[in-house]
Amino acid sequence: MFTSIAGRAVVVTGGTRGIGKGIAAVFARAGARVLITGRDESSARVAAAETGAAGYVIADVARKADCARVAAEADEKLGGVDVLCANAGIFPSAPLAEVTEDEIDQVLGVNLKGTILSVQACLPLLRRSGRGRVILTSSITGPVTGYPGWTHYGASKAGQLGFLRTAAIELARDGITVNAVLPGNIMTEGLAGLGEDYIAGMTAAIPLRRLGTVEEIGHAALFFATDEAGYITGQTIVVDGGQVLPESPDAVAS
Repeated sequence: MFTSIAGRAVVVTGGTRGIGKGIAAVFARAGARVLITGRDESSARVAAAETGAAGYVIADVARKADCARVAAEADEKLGGVDVLCANAGIFPSAPLAEVTEDEIDQVLGVNLKGTILSVQACLPLLRRSGRGRVILTSSITGPVTGYPGWTHYGASKAGQLGFLRTAAIELARDGITVNAVLPGNIMTEGLAGLGEDYIAGMTAAIPLRRLGTVEEIGHAALFFATDEAGYITGQTIVVDGGQVLPESPDAVAS
């Protein structure tokens, strides 16, 4: 039995849909006071109600001023930040030969720059907490695998892990841990939009023969937030149903 995190202040960026919404729901059910961020007012309002979050902030994590406002709102509404789940991310697809400069800037801005700015803005509150936890949502795509159309996305997710390792060293003196969850193919609204053929192909490549759920990513993040994980920092955990294990498609054929 893990020590309860009930009452702890948790910020989940990109918590209005998909994996972020799942993370927020898992933490809220564990008794944490959760603040989610998103860029759409109506989605944020619905997500806050559905997850049991204490509130929401409309913010673009690629903007430093917005991240500062998130931290200020967390301090006002939650009394600080014990856990930051830097989850906000986008994954538009574009072949390398065709991806535009604007698309590259947008993906790196939200996924990588947004991670750095979110941590930076919440850092004083995480230090004040005395038990600060930073949990990044990265991906197997980039750090472990590749997929056509996602060169910019893969670069942003691999970049998060480069950030993680040095941030973990720098923040260790404050007792703050920095870790990451690397999801495989998780059933979200965005994944559903890629079509049935994509989903069927991905499912066939996963030894457990199913896509993951957003709650399963939430539970991995929750573990990193526990007191029992207090001696783990600079580490990653892959949650992918064994997707990265097969040497070839024949290994999972049946």
